[in-house]
Parts: sequence; C-alpha cells; structure tokens
Amino acid sequence: MPTPARRTAILKQVEASSLRAEPLAFAIGDTVNVHTRILEGDKERIQIFNGVVIARRGSGTRELFTVRRIVAGEGVERSFPINSPKIAKLEVVRHGKVRRAKLFYLRDRMGKSTRLTERRATSKDAVKETGKKAAAGEK
Repeated sequence: MPTPARRTAILKQVEASSLRAEPLAFAIGDTVNVHTRILEGDKERIQIFNGVVIARRGSGTRELFTVRRIVAGEGVERSFPINSPKIAKLEVVRHGKVRRAKLFYLRDRMGKSTRLTERRATSKDAVKETGKKAAAGEK
C-alpha cells in the first residue's frame, strides 16, 4: 500500500489532465459574472449568473466557489466547479474589500447592508498591471 504522500502525488498527477489551462482569477468578495454553458436539446447557449463570491473550497478538480445574489428579494446561491468545462468565462465586475475567507454573514443581511466596499488598487496590483503591460509590449 502506498504511503499517504505517494497517494497524494498520484492523485495530483491523475487530476492534472482535468485542470483548467488558464486558472480563473478572482477572490472572495469579488462581484463576478459567471458565463455558464446551458444545453437545451441539441442547442447550446450561454447563461450569465452574476453575484458576490462568498466562498471557495476544495482543491484540485474538486475545487468549488459559491456565488450569491438577490433575486426578487430572495437570496440565491449557486456553487460552480472551478475546473468545469461548463464555465465558458468568468468576468470580475468589481473587487470587494473583505477580511475573511467565507462571507456567510451576508446571508443574514438585506438591502444596502449586503454591499461590500470596493478594494482600491494596491501597490501589488499596480505591479501586476505594469508587468502585464510590459509583457504585451505596451507603455
């Protein structure tokens, strides 16, 4: 029987083929638009689910993130597998400023109290942006 470390290495190797080539870049508290592929008969269409990312859990192919939004005064949450081919695209609309990893406290709030303050660009973000521009050949 392989050791636990060996078992983990084998699992990572098997899961590597199922992982996304370009990982989705978002954080807890971000407001996102998740573009999901929906099959209706033989036709495929894209449906957008927008809301705040309140949780992220798991690792590897089992990693999930939960998005919450309010529809007609009722809270709706939906969990998406990060590496699913059903997710066509994920757009970050705004970055929320948060101090914790899980935002389950938003479930108890209604109206304006559910809003998160927007995160300002930090020096790290500015360095990332200039690095991207330099790689693209821009000034």
